[in-house]
Amino acid sequence: MRRATVHGNVRLGALLLWLVAAVASAQQAPGVRLETVSREPIIQEVSLNGTVNPLRVSSISPAVAGLLDSVRVEVGDRVSRDDVLVELDDEQAVYELAAARAETDQARALLAEAERRLEEARSVGAGRNIAATEVRSRESDVVAARAALARLAAVVNQMEVRVRRHHVRAPFDGVVSERTSDLGEWVTPGDELLRLVDTTNLRLDFQVPQEYFDRLDEGSSLRVRQGTGFVEATINTRVPVTDPQSRTFLLRALQPEGAGFWPGMAVQAVLRVSTGEEGLTVSRDAINRYPEGRVTVWIAQSAEGDTYTVSEKRVRLGTAFKGRVEVTDGLSGGEQVVIRGNESLSEGITVRIAEREAR
Repeated sequence: MRRATVHGNVRLGALLLWLVAAVASAQQAPGVRLETVSREPIIQEVSLNGTVNPLRVSSISPAVAGLLDSVRVEVGDRVSRDDVLVELDDEQAVYELAAARAETDQARALLAEAERRLEEARSVGAGRNIAATEVRSRESDVVAARAALARLAAVVNQMEVRVRRHHVRAPFDGVVSERTSDLGEWVTPGDELLRLVDTTNLRLDFQVPQEYFDRLDEGSSLRVRQGTGFVEATINTRVPVTDPQSRTFLLRALQPEGAGFWPGMAVQAVLRVSTGEEGLTVSRDAINRYPEGRVTVWIAQSAEGDTYTVSEKRVRLGTAFKGRVEVTDGLSGGEQVVIRGNESLSEGITVRIAEREAR
């Protein structure tokens, strides 16, 4: 009986040693991160070079002829809408406006007198104490006086507009990029005085190969380089006119918020468009490339407990996009590939899961 107990203790101890060894072996197995090979729409990435263009660029010119009397801005100055940029000598226009206003006051007085005389005639009574023809004559005088007053009021308005036009104002917020006239010059309508550039409302313009025009849809996206990374930019419009020389069309995007671009700046971007096809994809990190051109992935197969055994599989790659790569040959879908910890793996070794990729 005692011998049986001893043998039982020996077997129990051996079992415990085996379990300890198994646990130790599992703990010593390298930790990896796995991802399941899946099928998804294939996206093509197109590298683009473009230019930052302002939405508005205005060559400021006067609406009336005159002598340049004052220039209130210099190149590089930032101005707001309706700020006075340039003033022309308006002395003569101001005098003409004053004369027109005086004539208007005179016409207003004449109208008041004509209306008073008409009211007086009507109160006396036409046909009794005053001739009916006289009443009609005074009515005509009132009509003529009103017309004269209206004409002179229009002249005053015209003269006020002319005086205002001697002050050239900014049509929008912007920066003065160029100044071509100076004090003492005689300028006429159409002469460029300065150039104003809208630096707030910018557009990113890219020339895109024409074969991508019909592939742009709501799922397409544009990522613009900013510093060392990329930011998402909203595609504003695509111009359905192809340049016959370069076989490209214009793609215009809005400036990303806080991008810090300025007009004339070169900009790089990546356009993502759908190929209309689906395929098997894996993370870029799952790919192993060798100097002789061989490309492989490590496939993990379940072993005992939480451990896996790995084997290397040669694959052929297709399109790369969004940190993923299409696999055109070598995988059938559903395999688990190693995307972290694959730097020092060897055929058939045991690994444990450090983290599984969430897809």
